[in-house]
Amino acid sequence: MPVQKFWDNSAHPAAARDCSPAHIRRSLKIGAVAISPATVLAPMAGVTDTVFRRFLRNVNFDPWSAESSLDKSACGLVMTEFTSADGVLRARDHRNQKMLDRYLHFYADEHPISAQLFGSDPGVLADAARMVEDLGFDCVDLNLGCPAKKVVKCNGGSGLLRDLPLIAGIFRQVRAAVRIPFTVKFRLGWNDGEIVCVELARIAEQCGLNAVALHARTREQGYSGSARWEWIAAVKNAISIPVIGNGDVRSPQDAAAMFAETGCDAVMIGRTAASNPWIFRQIAQYAATGRYDEPTAADRYALIRTYFQMLVDEGMPGAAGKMKQFASWFTHGVENGSTLRKAVYESHDELQIIQNVDRFFTHALPNHSFDAVAAAPLPA
Repeated sequence: MPVQKFWDNSAHPAAARDCSPAHIRRSLKIGAVAISPATVLAPMAGVTDTVFRRFLRNVNFDPWSAESSLDKSACGLVMTEFTSADGVLRARDHRNQKMLDRYLHFYADEHPISAQLFGSDPGVLADAARMVEDLGFDCVDLNLGCPAKKVVKCNGGSGLLRDLPLIAGIFRQVRAAVRIPFTVKFRLGWNDGEIVCVELARIAEQCGLNAVALHARTREQGYSGSARWEWIAAVKNAISIPVIGNGDVRSPQDAAAMFAETGCDAVMIGRTAASNPWIFRQIAQYAATGRYDEPTAADRYALIRTYFQMLVDEGMPGAAGKMKQFASWFTHGVENGSTLRKAVYESHDELQIIQNVDRFFTHALPNHSFDAVAAAPLPA
């Protein structure tokens, strides 16, 4: 029977779930790379670029860590957007630095960081993995989970789940090509009639991969329905390398429940990180204290303004479009947030967007004090 998470079963309230913070694991090792805490930012196309990754690490500073480092993050590992192996090799051959920077650029403060690749040609993926290693990434990951039709059509992402011999060939060639840890992220299978996750995990271990991450949905499900955590537990029971669980972790209690009910070594968080960027910090706080803070209106203002400012400072192409994309996530939970979203969507450029954000928080919410946030400089 599928594991029932407390948010989707009114007959089993949160108090009935095993959500003890004691279940949250503090660390794991993927090969020689130490991951602490045991939380991972999932690779998300159009989301997890270098600006978002650094922004997320900053937002999730972990004051509850036993380590004294001032830059300790509550997110243990970040991952790039999923990146075409064919594309990065073409960019290298044509010296297209802009394309390489778009997907594979990162800063020193992003470590540990993993680059995720997709494709179906073992030799091409092996060459791209060598590039990733040469660029200084800590790990390389293979995407076998993307359900997008245009990716599946090219036999990439979850499209490969119907060809386990080809996957094994890819595993062997990539493993032979690099020394850094090699991992894979995959789904249960193509559909309910073709569940292959346990067999695939065993192949990964046999081929020398260092960890696996399972998004506990089928390709046919896409992002709908509930993630079936019982399959994460089945994979964990089948192999000895680390298993990272992914799917429906929306709160610290969910993270604790996933650890408890599956035995996984780490939790991976995707869409929740975009709508609630504090999630990793909240998990760390919950593990340390048994409680966690909800963001205030001032926190939300600082979050929006900081991320938008970072996009401008980075010179991110299409920054205004990115701001509008993220406004739909970041404004949830903001009082009268629909008014703010409308102001952002109707803005013509980056400066006007930031000015409208300032105007909203300082004038539309008069019962709050935002002086410290509003004093931050605007872009020139």
